[in-house]
Amino acid sequence: MSRDVRSYMKDTNVRLVAGALLLLFIVGDGLIWLIYGFGAAMMGLLCMAGAFVPIGLILLLLNLSDWIVKRAGRD
Repeated sequence: MSRDVRSYMKDTNVRLVAGALLLLFIVGDGLIWLIYGFGAAMMGLLCMAGAFVPIGLILLLLNLSDWIVKRAGRD
């Protein structure tokens, strides 16, 4: 077994984010569906997806800038 703490931390963070998103979308939207019905559940999915668009754009911008800085550092 390797003792690479950074790899372990990265794997753990990915699993935590994946678990949180699964809980949000499956349990959260499932409860909306049970309580309010199909239309409300679809609106909930639309709102959750709309909330993740800016977050995704920010993460994309940060990863792009990281990639640019790493490539510039090689020269």
